[in-house]
Amino acid sequence: MIQIVNVEPKYCAALEQLQRDCFPHLGEQELMTAEHFMSHCRIYPEGEFVALDGERVVGLGSGFLVDFDFEHPNHTFLEMIDNGYYTTHNPAGQWYYGADISVHPDYRGQGIGRMLYDVRKDLIKRINRRGFVGGGLLPGFAQHKHAMRVQDYVERVVAGELFDKTLSFQLKNGFTVRGLIPNYIDDEASDNWATLLVWDNPDFTE
Repeated sequence: MIQIVNVEPKYCAALEQLQRDCFPHLGEQELMTAEHFMSHCRIYPEGEFVALDGERVVGLGSGFLVDFDFEHPNHTFLEMIDNGYYTTHNPAGQWYYGADISVHPDYRGQGIGRMLYDVRKDLIKRINRRGFVGGGLLPGFAQHKHAMRVQDYVERVVAGELFDKTLSFQLKNGFTVRGLIPNYIDDEASDNWATLLVWDNPDFTE
């Protein structure tokens, strides 16, 4: 049975390995290490959730609070997460920035990703923040980029005409695409593009 818990120092080494298992296409500088996860434990452990099968770390959903500027949404992943340390966390921030969602390849298709989204949505509701924002990778674009622009690819995934294992999953979990972010991350599969994804908290009150 899968259990979801907040991050603790004892999980940090296994979380570093989980990054490598889940994101083989990312550049080395994009992958978080045990040192980064120790920083998360100090800064905002309430925002980072670990999926466990017994004692085995099999998933991660993490993030922190920011005041996101939708008028100027372009940013890079590394600058937003301060190179993995999450020191950009603002305790008064009105948006939860989803920095990572990862499930070990052996455990995909079991609903763990949805559980990791749901506990973070529950956190957003509990602390009364406006919603969830983040940059979404586009792993399926690699098979189509020779034939279409990234804008057309995303439109077709949103319309249900194409399937992208990340974006289609996020749409199913209630996120909407508010735009595209160029040079978001060093990811050869997507030519460094990401979607700007937003989930609005339906229970938010001023």
